[in-house]
Amino acid sequence: MAARGRFITLEGSEGVGKSTNLARVVAFLEARGLEVVQTREPGGTPRAEAIRRLLLDPAEQEPLDQDAELLLVFAARAQHLARVIRPALARGAWVVCDRFTDATFAYQGGGRGIPAARIAELERFVQQGLSPDLTLLLDMPIEAARERVARRGEAPDRFERERGDFFSAVRQAYLARAAADHERFAVVDASRTLSAVGEQIEGLLEARVAAWQS
Repeated sequence: MAARGRFITLEGSEGVGKSTNLARVVAFLEARGLEVVQTREPGGTPRAEAIRRLLLDPAEQEPLDQDAELLLVFAARAQHLARVIRPALARGAWVVCDRFTDATFAYQGGGRGIPAARIAELERFVQQGLSPDLTLLLDMPIEAARERVARRGEAPDRFERERGDFFSAVRQAYLARAAADHERFAVVDASRTLSAVGEQIEGLLEARVAAWQS
């Protein structure tokens, strides 16, 4: 029976470079001969991706209630866990995910103001004790991150249209979770150059993978 794989997540607000560095993490692990499943939240399966489109669509005329938003996030997560994450880990693959439940505590908790206890109740129900082995939190000042998003030249999604105070609350919620769980979180200074950020991430991975495989 294969040993359980490892579960690595990348977290952070809009514009911190998660997608670019997710690819670097995947390449680092694959170069070591590991089977890697790259995925994202919300999303990761066809049904979960449909929920993602509903959550991010800025053109929808009906406002989305914050509790409905929270439940949709966990509905997508339940599908994602059942169809992708749990099967991959069970066969020994390593899963690298762009966002997971820390994003829910940051966006729906910090940003929307939903009580953490309510989110934690859904976390227990849906995840049944499963959590990431390592979370890389890419952090940088909010205004600089928002400038990066603006430079993309793309139409903003429903979350990207939020005000600066929303993202300040998201960032603080992320940092608070990292401070409360030093073993799982590694905070990365995403304001540095792409190469410097990549080197920091690879250094963190080198140490963690060596410890896991020893």
